[in-house]
Order: sequence, then C-alpha cells, then structure tokens
Amino acid sequence: MAGKIRLEDRECPLSAALGVVGEWWTLLILHDAFDGYTRFDQFQENLRISSSILTSRLKTLTANGLLERRRYQSQPDRYEYLLTDRGRSLRPVVVALAAWGNSQLRPEQRSMILIDRETGAEVEPVVVDRASGRPLDPENFVFAAGPAASETMRARYAGVTSRPPG
Repeated sequence: MAGKIRLEDRECPLSAALGVVGEWWTLLILHDAFDGYTRFDQFQENLRISSSILTSRLKTLTANGLLERRRYQSQPDRYEYLLTDRGRSLRPVVVALAAWGNSQLRPEQRSMILIDRETGAEVEPVVVDRASGRPLDPENFVFAAGPAASETMRARYAGVTSRPPG
C-alpha cells in the first residue's frame, strides 16, 4: 500500500500512526536520521541497539516509506538509510515529543535542547493551526467525526459541535 499508512483495521488515525512509529526504537532511529545519521553502524553505535532489533526497525521504516535504503558500497554490499519526504514530515512530531519530555525536567536536567540555529537561543515549540496560527489547545480545538467515520466513531463525537468564536 504505497504512500499510505496501513490501518490494520484501525479507524482511529492516532492508532494507525502509532502502529507505524509507536515503538520507541523507531522514534529514536528517526531522531538519529534527523541528526544526519544514515548508516547501520552509526545507528547501532549511537543507540546501543542490538543488530537484530535495528535490522527489524530499519526494514519497517523502509517498508512504511519513512526511510529509503540505498547501496553505497559493493563487495561487501553496504547500505545507507535516507529520510524520505514522508519521514521528514515526522520531524515536528519528534520535536514536540522531545519538548514535552524536557518540560517534565528542571532546566539543569536537560541533556538536549532545541535552539535557533542563527541566534543559539533556546526555543519552545508549540503546535499551531496552520491557517490561524493559534495553539491547538483543547478549549478551542477538538476532534470530531470525519467524512469516513463509522457509526461508532460518529457516536463517540456526536456531542461535538462547533461554536462561534468569542
């Protein structure tokens, strides 16, 4: 199913997405890929992950279109794993998750922070609506049944209505 998350009988998009990236090694491998790691030995050394687990996760990431496997050497064959556009689109999710993790720590306990490349100033990411620029807080933004929702999903969100601003 090229270009699509395999739903595996899951109607909820959160459940479907977690089926692809919910295993914690997967997110750590993606984080390393965002930092420029591409080769098996780089991932293995940095993450201290067993070769069998890493092999399995790289196959899953490749099968789901998040990484592309390319040969960079023959005899013996060696491959690198490059982020695809689909893989790069997960960066804001990983950044937001890391920021949430940091928010649970005192500043002196943080081993990694997000900074502005130009100024070096630490930044605090927020998730916003693209159209309005407003933070996606629960007072203003809620989930509702979509066009493909089952009766169960429609029942879950039956009480959700839009309200006029102000």
